Amino acid sequence: MKRIALLVIAALAGISLFLLASASANSDLFANSYPYLLALNGVVAVALAGLVGVQLRALWREYRTRQFGSRLKYRLVLMFALMALLPGVVVYAVSLQFVVRSIESWFDVRVDSALEGGIALGQNALDYLVGQIADKAEGMALELEDLPVSSTRLNRLREQAGVASLTIVSASGQLLTTVTDGRGSLIPDLPGPAQLRQARQFRKFSQVDSLPDGSLLIRVVVPMPGRSLVQEPPYLVIGQPVPETFARHVEAVQEAYRDYQQLTLGRDGLTRIYTLTLTLALLLALLGAMAFAFVLARRLAAPLLILAEGTQAVAQGDYSPRQALPARDELGVLTQSFNRMTRQLDDARAAAERNRAAVESARAYLESVLANLSTGVLAFAADGTLRAANRGAMDILGDPLEGFEDLALADWPRHEVFRDALLEGFAANEGDWHRELELARADVAPQTLLIHGARLPESSGGGSVVVFDDISSLIAAQRTAAWGEVARRLAHEIKNPLTPIQLSAERLLHKLHDRLDGDAQAMLERSTRTIVNQVEAMKNLVNAFRDYARLPAPQLGAVDLNGLIEEVLNLYESTPLGIRKELSADLPAVLGDASQLRQIIHNLLQNAEDALAGREAPELRIATCVENERVVLRTRDNGPGFPPEVLARAFEPYFTTKARGTGLGLAMVKKIVDEHGGDVRLSNPDGGGAEIRIRLCAVAADN
Repeated sequence: MKRIALLVIAALAGISLFLLASASANSDLFANSYPYLLALNGVVAVALAGLVGVQLRALWREYRTRQFGSRLKYRLVLMFALMALLPGVVVYAVSLQFVVRSIESWFDVRVDSALEGGIALGQNALDYLVGQIADKAEGMALELEDLPVSSTRLNRLREQAGVASLTIVSASGQLLTTVTDGRGSLIPDLPGPAQLRQARQFRKFSQVDSLPDGSLLIRVVVPMPGRSLVQEPPYLVIGQPVPETFARHVEAVQEAYRDYQQLTLGRDGLTRIYTLTLTLALLLALLGAMAFAFVLARRLAAPLLILAEGTQAVAQGDYSPRQALPARDELGVLTQSFNRMTRQLDDARAAAERNRAAVESARAYLESVLANLSTGVLAFAADGTLRAANRGAMDILGDPLEGFEDLALADWPRHEVFRDALLEGFAANEGDWHRELELARADVAPQTLLIHGARLPESSGGGSVVVFDDISSLIAAQRTAAWGEVARRLAHEIKNPLTPIQLSAERLLHKLHDRLDGDAQAMLERSTRTIVNQVEAMKNLVNAFRDYARLPAPQLGAVDLNGLIEEVLNLYESTPLGIRKELSADLPAVLGDASQLRQIIHNLLQNAEDALAGREAPELRIATCVENERVVLRTRDNGPGFPPEVLARAFEPYFTTKARGTGLGLAMVKKIVDEHGGDVRLSNPDGGGAEIRIRLCAVAADN
């Protein structure tokens, strides 16, 4: 919009200046239109000044707010304005002096004297011609004094005198007779009373008349000698045209003298007018130059600003192409080259971003895999400091390993046995090494670790990695499987002869009871009863072996663990054991087999009752809660706790410290919990007593 306004005002300024210059050169146009043209140029100058002021204000606002590119545009505008102002002022000063001196030179004294001399010379020449005509008139008047006046005689006198016309008028101015050479009017202009009076008074009258065609006519009036004393004498009028060349020169000199006098009278005003015109032209030129300076500054600064903005955007990470200029000059080529460079950078950044995303994805995938591995992974730098540890390592070691990142392996403040095993493996100078390590733990069963170490290649930064796993459950499972196979075979081999033994003992009692006397009969009954009871005990033991070896697969479903506990506890109302319940009110259902879970609760209660037998105020606390999205069943008594040898082998089949125990209770609990995807731990917590902690899978909320 500003550019259109500038073009319109510039066009108006050029047109008005042209008209003003034309008016200055044309006197008629100057006299009629100069004030209006001057006012028009003033209005255009004011409009142009307003436009320049608006542009200056906008530029100053940008400069004051430190808008990007304002300093460059400010310097360009200032430079272009000075380039226009300095030569313009110099030209204005020189032109003003030239105009003033030129006008002053028009009014030189010598020019004035020359014009006055020309006027005087022409006047003297006319006076000479008039004097000659007057002498001829007086001579012809004397010749006609005593002769009769006739046209023929007058014409002859006219021809002899070489004049154009002879006319005789009466004293009252009436035409009496006239003769002419035929080139002018047949009846010349007659003198008026004033002219006749002057001729009578001064004996002659002469004057030079200007004719409509621009020629000059000399007219002389003389009185004729009187023929009568009574009547006033007539007058002789001679008309003689001035030579055309002489008249033209005289008229030219007079016109020049008149113009010169007019110029002399308007000398100061003319100087002011030309000065004002020149000043207005300079003002319009300077304002137009400043307005175009803004346009040129924006045009020249546009590619530079595009490059500067693009450079800042690239520095901030924005590689999108900038606006390209359609110009084919160096600046346009530069912006196009910059856009090509930014596109290449954007493509390179996109490729690098894709590669980085791929690396990050692979890294995240690897971290996810390591985080979800139950196997522990430790990465060590070349200097032996810990670089990374996954969640499996922390869970196996039971330690978040906080503060271990900056410590060398030899300086670990905890896990001395594990640390020494790693140091021993690294000291062997082997590429890969394996160790099996058993870690003793306070109040819980010992832990068996299988450790595998390897050195990393130098191309990846060197160092080493250690992978280890808790194989305690695996060893226990192997033992359980082995004991299960032994139990199955023993049950088969032992159960077969038990029934014949029982039947044989009962048959002996039946056949010999009536044949023996009292003492022998009592001994037979006692012996037979012992055999039968022991056979029944052996059958029960064999059945227990069979059940352990052939534990059926659990029929999983949603089970209300709190309700199941309440149901089993109802069977122990008469027990001397004081049972305290701490069951969570919002406990979710567990995924399990109700009959097998009921068997677990029975075993836990029975073991607690056996362990607390003979103690004063025996007490068992049974609690449920939710931890890490799993349901926890916890029992704790106030007994002596688990002996260390029990913690190490409690879940092994047939291991028991009871005189009449089978050693299958906790082994059965362990097997059932494993089949349910849970885990069970034994411990001796602070404050005494024994604690059994079982974790089971909770049923998902959407199921």
